[in-house]
Amino acid sequence: MRVPFSKMYNEFLRVLLKAGFVEERAALCAQLFTESSLDGVHSHGLNRFPEFIRHIKKGYVDIHASPEKVETFGSLERWDGNLGPGNLNAHFSMGRAIQIANKTGVGCVALRNTNHWMRGGTYGWQAADANCIAICFTNTEPNLPPWGGIDCRIGNNPFVIAVPRTNGHIVLDMAMSQFSYGKMESYMRNREALPVYGGFDYKGNLTCSPDEIIKSRRLLPIGYWKGSGLAIMLDLLTSLLSKGRSTYMVGELKEEYGVSQVFICFNGIHLLGSSFLDNVIEEIIDFIHGTTPSGENERVYYPGERTLVTRKLNREKGIPVDPLIWQKVLEM
Repeated sequence: MRVPFSKMYNEFLRVLLKAGFVEERAALCAQLFTESSLDGVHSHGLNRFPEFIRHIKKGYVDIHASPEKVETFGSLERWDGNLGPGNLNAHFSMGRAIQIANKTGVGCVALRNTNHWMRGGTYGWQAADANCIAICFTNTEPNLPPWGGIDCRIGNNPFVIAVPRTNGHIVLDMAMSQFSYGKMESYMRNREALPVYGGFDYKGNLTCSPDEIIKSRRLLPIGYWKGSGLAIMLDLLTSLLSKGRSTYMVGELKEEYGVSQVFICFNGIHLLGSSFLDNVIEEIIDFIHGTTPSGENERVYYPGERTLVTRKLNREKGIPVDPLIWQKVLEM
C-alpha cells in the first residue's frame, strides 16, 4: 500500500493541530515526519508518529515549548530544549549551528532537556542543504548492553555526518547497534529475518531473529566492542557539552525524554573554498564507485545515495505504509 506525500503530510498536520499545535509548528513537524517516511526511514516517520502523540498526551512533550539559550562560549552555545518536540528542537538547533558557522566558520549547539529527534539524518540533510559539513549526535535511554555485558547500560546513540555535494549530498545516519529497535520491529511486522546477526537470544547465542532480540533486549553493537565504546563516548560528549542528562539519568525516568544532543557545523565553502571542496568530494566518490562490486551487489553506494533513489521513487509512486499503522493515524 502506498500513500501520496501530500496525503500523509495532511493527515499528520490534522492530528497535530487537533493535539493543540499552532499551525506553523504543526506544519514543520508534519513535514519532518513525512520526509522521514519519504526517504524510507519508516521507523522514525509514520511508524513513530503514534508514539510521538502518546508522549504528548502523557506530558513528556510540551508542544508549545521552544529552546532557550543558556550560555555562550565563542562558537559554542548551550541551549535548554524545555522538553519541546524533539524534531522541532533539533531542527532549530541545527539551524542555529548553521548560522554560527556562516559567521565564524564553525558552529556548535549543545542542547539539553529535549526529546527524541526522530530521524537523525534529517538534520544532516538540513545542514548539507545549507552547504555546511555537519556532525550531530544524541544520547538515549539505556537500551543497549555494553560489550561483554547482558544488562542495558548504554544508549543506542545515533550519530550523523553530512557533507554537501552538488550531485547528491553524502549523509551517514547510524545508531550504535547493528539494527535499531524500530528497524527490527519493521522486520518483525513483515515476518522477515534480519539479513545479518543483530543481537543475542536469551541463551546468549547470536541470532537473526528480531523477535528473539527484542525479547532479550540484547542488541549487537556495531563492531562489537568498538560500537560499545563509541556509544559511551557519544553519551559523555552530549551530557558534558550540554550539561544535560546522561544515558544513566534518562534511564532513571519513567520513559525516554529529557535527552541531550550536540549539533556541529562547518562552513565548508568558507573554510575550504568551493572548488577544493567539489574536487576532493568527486575524487573520493568516483574512487568508491570504481570498485568491483561483490557478487551480491550490482554497485557500491556512498552514504545517502540509496536515500536519494528511495526519495525519488516514493515521490513518484507514493510512500509505502504499514496498513495497520496508517489506519491508526487516520483514526486519530
